[in-house]
Amino acid sequence: MAAPASPESDGPPQRVKLEHGFDGAIGLVVLSHSEEELYAEVPVRDEIKQPMGLVHGGVYASIAESLASMATHFAVAAEGKLAVGLANQTSFLRPITEGTVHAHARRRHRGRTTWLWDVEITDDRGRLCALTRMTIAVRPAGSPPPAPPGKG
Repeated sequence: MAAPASPESDGPPQRVKLEHGFDGAIGLVVLSHSEEELYAEVPVRDEIKQPMGLVHGGVYASIAESLASMATHFAVAAEGKLAVGLANQTSFLRPITEGTVHAHARRRHRGRTTWLWDVEITDDRGRLCALTRMTIAVRPAGSPPPAPPGKG
């Protein structure tokens, strides 16, 4: 995950357009964040659509993983820990074909080694288009990544 420098959560919301890695390629813009929530958006362009003209489902899942990983990172990095995606379960409810993909991540559980986030993806009309339950592993920096489910 290529995270931006942490926007100040005490001041007014600050837009941070990610410019590197996959987040930059899809055009992810962080609008605001706190330890419990993160808001972001992605402008719809042809490059993120599948052949039928809909935003690709992988984009929704990627947005959710990026938001949950970033928000967890902002909270644990000062403790010398890192945050990495462990599980991503995304349900697709309604297509988005134009406008902006809006995302709102909410922390549901803050554990010692795992955090749980719900991420809602909506369209410009506020309609729920995808819903993700994201589990983030929190590990000491420099430790190996978590084993895939069923392998640990």
